[in-house]
Amino acid sequence: MFKYHCLNPISAVGMNKLDENYVKTENADEADVILVRSAKMHEMEFGKNLKAIARAGAGVNNIPLDKCAEEGIVVFNTPGANANGVKELVIAGMLLAARDVVGGIQWVQEFEEDGDIAKIAEKKKKAFAGTELSGKKLGVIGLGAIGVLVANVATHLGMEVYGYDPYVSVDSAWRLSRSIHHATTVDEIYKECDYITIHVPALDSTKGMIDKNAISLMKEAL
Repeated sequence: MFKYHCLNPISAVGMNKLDENYVKTENADEADVILVRSAKMHEMEFGKNLKAIARAGAGVNNIPLDKCAEEGIVVFNTPGANANGVKELVIAGMLLAARDVVGGIQWVQEFEEDGDIAKIAEKKKKAFAGTELSGKKLGVIGLGAIGVLVANVATHLGMEVYGYDPYVSVDSAWRLSRSIHHATTVDEIYKECDYITIHVPALDSTKGMIDKNAISLMKEAL
């Protein structure tokens, strides 16, 4: 019998896979396993029974890996488990930016009581026309589980996609559409692309990668 403690709510799709050998506890100090999504664990004191920490997500930057190694606590993650959900949010973000959807909603709410809103809308709607994604260039930095999905679906939207990842795995390369342009440097992404999406782990080498120099290479806003 193993006791597990959840630091964050975990989807029932995953939790339902645990059988009768696992029992939930509200006391982290007595847990054999801790399940976590976004909670920061660097300041936590671990109970003597703790054997493993499972991250419901790809990155493990919220878990003190050195401390876990010293105490013999196994840490594992679930890369790709939420890849499709993140892909959809990336596409939603691009559509929101391209069409100023939020601005349009706020405008409608502001004038919803106006009896002449239909007439006003005819005059004002071009302010929220925005631009199409089709024909635009998308730069994807990081071609792991999420990046590959984003790159591939963007091609179906008619976008010209550039991908950059010096450490791309063979598996990811097999799943990547052949129409993706291979960017050899991030500077090429910054200079060429209308939209940029980043899917890399939060490491010392990646934090702050979008700095003043990177922004200076980018195109002016559409």
